[in-house]
Amino acid sequence: MRVTLLGTGSAMPLPDRVQTGLLLERDDRALLVDCGAGVLHRLSTTDVGYEGVSTVLLTHHHLDHVNDLLALLKARWLAGETHLEVVGPTGTKALVDDLLSVHDYLDGRVDLSIREVGAGTEFEAAGFEISTHETVHSMDCLAYRFAGDDGGDDFTFGADGEASASIARFADGSDTLLHDCSFPDEVDVDNHPTPTQLGEALAGTDIDRLLLTHLYPHTEGKHDEMIESIERAGFDGDVSVAEDGLRFEV
Repeated sequence: MRVTLLGTGSAMPLPDRVQTGLLLERDDRALLVDCGAGVLHRLSTTDVGYEGVSTVLLTHHHLDHVNDLLALLKARWLAGETHLEVVGPTGTKALVDDLLSVHDYLDGRVDLSIREVGAGTEFEAAGFEISTHETVHSMDCLAYRFAGDDGGDDFTFGADGEASASIARFADGSDTLLHDCSFPDEVDVDNHPTPTQLGEALAGTDIDRLLLTHLYPHTEGKHDEMIESIERAGFDGDVSVAEDGLRFEV
C-alpha cells in the first residue's frame, strides 16, 4: 500500500499545507480519502491524477474535508471520466444532494453513486479492506483502518477528533497512524488533541510510527516541542510531523 499525503493542513491552511486529503494506492487501484480545498490541485501533480480516482472516502462533512469534492466531480467530467463513487458516514447522500442543488449544472454529468457506512463496521472500497471507528468530534466523524497487503501491516487514519483510549485501541498494531494534532499544548481546545493528550492516549500501544496532521498555524515553529511532548507523555514509537507531498509504503 502506498500512501501520499496531499493535504496536512486545517480550516486555516498554510502556504505549504492545503486542507485534508490523502491518496492510497495498491496495484492499479486508487482511493482518495477526504477532499479539502487544494487537494484537487495536489492530486493533479501525482501520477494517478484526478482521472485515476473514481472513489472518494469521506471521514466527515466539515468544509476543510469536502471543499474540493464537486470540483473533483467537475474535473473528472471535463476529462471524459464517467463515474464517481462517494463513500462516507451517515448524511453523505444529503450532503452531495445539497451541493448538487446549488451547482445543478453538474447533476447527471457523471454516473454518481453514494454509499454510507457506520461506526464499527467493515467494508471494501476501491479494493481496500477498511474498518471504521467513531471519533470524538463536533460532528459525526469516522476514523479508518486500512488492511495491509496480503496480511501485512495496517495503516490507520485517525481523522479529526480528540485523543481517546478507544481510538488508541482501534489503531493498536498499525504500522502507521496518521492522527490529528491540531494545536500545541498551550491552546485550550476540544474536538482536537494537543500533543500531550495524544501521547497519553497512545502510551503503551504497539504502533510503529505516528504522523501528526491537521496542523493549524498555531503549530508553526513548535513541531519539535510537540514531538517531545508526545514522547514525554509515554508514546514510544517514532513520531514526526506530516508534510504535504510525503509519500510512504505500508
